[in-house]
Amino acid sequence: MIRKIIIPTIVVLLAVSVRAQSAIDEVGEKLVRNFLTDVITMESRFEQSLMDADGIVIESSVGTLEIERPTRFRWSYTEPYEQWLIADGRNVWSYDLDLQQVTVKPQRRALANTPALLLGGSENALEEFDFGGTTITGPTTWVRLVPKDKNGGFSRIELGFIDQQLRRMVFHDNLEQTTLVVLYDVKINEPIDASRFEFIVPDDVDVVGVPALAEVKEP
Repeated sequence: MIRKIIIPTIVVLLAVSVRAQSAIDEVGEKLVRNFLTDVITMESRFEQSLMDADGIVIESSVGTLEIERPTRFRWSYTEPYEQWLIADGRNVWSYDLDLQQVTVKPQRRALANTPALLLGGSENALEEFDFGGTTITGPTTWVRLVPKDKNGGFSRIELGFIDQQLRRMVFHDNLEQTTLVVLYDVKINEPIDASRFEFIVPDDVDVVGVPALAEVKEP
């Protein structure tokens, strides 16, 4: 008699739990899709921490982030060294000011299956990821994304939303290192000078790689 009461109760609790988690997952997926479709421009300061497999911080840096969808972004490190990562819609330029060297790669190939694709890309960027679930910790809703291509260098990405706005990012790479990015002073959908997403190679700077050229349309 006791077993007949307990077993149905457990089944009901499990069903309720599954429905509750499903609802939370839907919220997380909607947050990501809204970020990719509703946020056209974004500016913020960031603090970045790189941690090893034991959670020990091995490098810290700060800088600024600028996004203009669907294809352009600028990730600028100011400390401890100055470095620019600029996606102009065709190429990605990585400029190390101390070394006076810039590396350029065609953008589509450079960003495939990387977190940067989610920052500067459109909703189509989600085609390269699977949703891995949503959790809520305090004021933050964490959404996990798993790259479909396991050879892209990252095992998973976690986006943290506070008040429905992106405020945290965690990148787990295939070397068991974790990168935490915290965003501050975020501005959404305000105009950004187009020159921020352009890169002109300075004189006396070494260039590594070959940029993709603009397509020439037939008259």
